[in-house]
Amino acid sequence: MTVVAVVAEPPREGLVLPELAETTPLSGEEAADLYAAAYKDVVSAVADSGGDLLVNYRSDVDLPEKHHGEQSAEEELRALARDALDGADDTRFEVQVGTTRSARVGNTITHLLDREEATSAAAISPTAPLLARTHVDGAAMKLRNNPVVLGPTPDGDVYYAGFADTIDFQGAYEPPAVETMATRAVDAGHAVEYTEMLPTIDTAAGLRSLVSLVRSRVTAGRIVPEFTAMQIDDLGLRVEDDDGPTLVRE
Repeated sequence: MTVVAVVAEPPREGLVLPELAETTPLSGEEAADLYAAAYKDVVSAVADSGGDLLVNYRSDVDLPEKHHGEQSAEEELRALARDALDGADDTRFEVQVGTTRSARVGNTITHLLDREEATSAAAISPTAPLLARTHVDGAAMKLRNNPVVLGPTPDGDVYYAGFADTIDFQGAYEPPAVETMATRAVDAGHAVEYTEMLPTIDTAAGLRSLVSLVRSRVTAGRIVPEFTAMQIDDLGLRVEDDDGPTLVRE
């Protein structure tokens, strides 16, 4: 069984998705609400899969004081997971260790593989709400024959990074992360496989892609990420393409 770590931060204004508040019609508070919705969809997908869910969170000790909240980071993320899963008492939560994204993911993956002797472990971004159970299970199948499996985003980032063996994680998420991580894997003598490309909401371009895909699925009567779709509808987000694709509000 693959241990799947959702690498999350508490959804607080200015801490999460800061680029959206600067480059889209969303305010910082609305960007945080969208992050929370995406996190709930990702946690739900992993919980429905055959993987072993772990929420790997940044504690308040590791956050700037201006981003401290009334609740602790763990309490805040537990409450959201509880809402998404109709109870999260059995969900495993552990604090991230490290000063950068690469270090935090590397420490988590290395601990799971070396200390806990997990067969495989994966790190997933909570900003990829189109992630489904099938993506998680499909990647786990590929990890049986490939030491490294990557889920790329259209802009060269990685929303899924799965490992059956470790690599040198120092700077592994340096952009373009999909290239950097593949290079580290090959340098370690590992074969690399890929899972489906999905957009994330970390950037305006990624959010535009997500909004269009979700609205298309709603129109077609297909499955959508429940919480993110509701948030998109509540915010009235859509994409216009008069002089290039632009995110607007109805």
